[in-house]
Amino acid sequence: MDRGSEKRYYVTKPTLPPLDKFTRLLEDIWNTKILTNNGKYHQDLERQLCKYLGVSHCSLFANGTLALTVALQALRITGEVITTPFSFVATAHALYWNGITPVFCDIDEETLNVDAQRIESLITPKTTAILPVHVYGHPCDVESIAHISDIYGLKVIYDAAHAFGVKKNGESILRHGDLSVLSFHATKVFNTAEGGAIIALDEKLKQRIDFLKNFGFADEVTVVAPGINAKMNEIQAALGLLQLIDFNDGNERRKKVANCYTSLLERAEGIRVFSEGESVEHNYSYYPILIDSNKLGMSRDALYERLKEFNIFTRRYFYPLISSFPAYRGLPSAAFDNLPVANRIANQVLCLPIYSDLEVSDVEFIVDTIFKIVGV
Repeated sequence: MDRGSEKRYYVTKPTLPPLDKFTRLLEDIWNTKILTNNGKYHQDLERQLCKYLGVSHCSLFANGTLALTVALQALRITGEVITTPFSFVATAHALYWNGITPVFCDIDEETLNVDAQRIESLITPKTTAILPVHVYGHPCDVESIAHISDIYGLKVIYDAAHAFGVKKNGESILRHGDLSVLSFHATKVFNTAEGGAIIALDEKLKQRIDFLKNFGFADEVTVVAPGINAKMNEIQAALGLLQLIDFNDGNERRKKVANCYTSLLERAEGIRVFSEGESVEHNYSYYPILIDSNKLGMSRDALYERLKEFNIFTRRYFYPLISSFPAYRGLPSAAFDNLPVANRIANQVLCLPIYSDLEVSDVEFIVDTIFKIVGV
């Protein structure tokens, strides 16, 4: 094998529609000069997303972090919220910006989602909600979380940044909880360059969300709440409409990539791969593996660095844990002993390149490179 490849493999690469199709929509936007404030593309994308995702109400946002921040405001969440340390830091930041204290719960060994069996022990009189994350698009234990929330009267907001299009038992995973929040960042399987959305189950809640994302305006002269400016613009929405057309095709191509990785890596001692889960229709947004350094003979970090020499740029999602960052490590729930599984997984996980343009030959090169590095 040559020392490196001419191609560069990144953990993800955005899918984009044909430029000429996007240009036609841009020309229309230029002609109308309507760039934002609930224009026709914004309205159409909300309708099309509801139809595609099988949900009742969708509110578009400029990005997923703003969507999550507003979701907490919309449900008037205060006090303490139980969440996971194994996520992108925006999950906790949205709580912080709302003056809410995150309470970190350890994760499940098999799914890497918040361990529903540990949630109840963390509930205090200050607890008002649970904020789980469908990590890598793998569905949380929604039934157990719903049971706990019903007993204690807690709200549930799902961080579904990874879960666009994911179904369980034929039903959208976004239909669980009080709200679900999506990210349409460039790294996501469905992107609008930047963007996000809140999925609501009832019309009144969507209306409050729409007020909050537009400064609290109910009409031209009435401000009903201290909202912010979090609206998606027409250019983002137009891009999203085109992205939705080819989403299923891209999903099938990513599935082929994921299946190829799994078939090649299953024989490697010291590398754990994940299954899709029973009755789950996945979106193949990430391909995580876990490195057992004792069995593989090499640490995760050493493999991560060596792969760069061959232009293979993996990511350690999610390392470090949110609970280890200065803003959060002083919290009692951030203590290392409280999060043994999350701390161990954070030092083992490595996400391999996966995107719709990746070919089987590329996957074979990546896996072959891993095997040669570790001497398999």
